[in-house]
Formats: sequence, C-alpha cells, structure tokens
Amino acid sequence: QVQLVESGGGLVQPGGSLRLSCATSGIIFRLYTMGWYRQAPGKQRELVAVITSSGTIEYADPVKGRFTISRDNAKNTVLLQMNSLKPEDTAVYYCKAALGTIMRWGQGTQVTVSS
Repeated sequence: QVQLVESGGGLVQPGGSLRLSCATSGIIFRLYTMGWYRQAPGKQRELVAVITSSGTIEYADPVKGRFTISRDNAKNTVLLQMNSLKPEDTAVYYCKAALGTIMRWGQGTQVTVSS
C-alpha cells in the first residue's frame, strides 16, 4: 500500500523557519519525481518545489531563495526547508509522488505564518 505522510508543519512567526518531511512507503522512491504543493484557503493548489529522480530541481517564483527541496533515497523521504517565512506562505502543504501517469498524494500538513 502506497503511503505518503507529511510532518513538520505548525505555527511560526514571520521570518521564521520550518522543515517539512514526507516519508513514503509502497513505492520505488528513487524512481519518482517528488514535489511539494500548497493550498491556501479559497485558492487552488499550487506547485512549491519539485525534485526529479535525477535530482533536477525547480521552484515556484514566490519561494525561490527561501525554500530548499531535497531527497534522501536511502530513507525514502523528501524534505522542504522553509526559511524567511511570510504570512502568504500560510497553507496546507502536500507531498506528491509522480511517475509517468501515476500520482500519489499525502494528506497534507498545515503551515501557519503569523505573529
């Protein structure tokens, strides 16, 4: 059974940092493109960052220079280090695994940036 479990969300003040983790099971992790997405209230889900099986990385413009995505193929885990957080980063953050037409999502973790 495929599982993606996000953790690390929470409440943080503007300018603070959080590190999100997505632990996977039931997939050959090293073959998958892994991504982080987010959905704010009343808005569509949007891409935050993606890392391919070969390590190619892309970031959405709003997070460039502040967020860092990485993967650990030995631990079947993808991380998202978020620095210099802003109130507009508040959202539910989702992990996605993709391989061809196969897509799997986690349940999400809430990130709230507020003073």
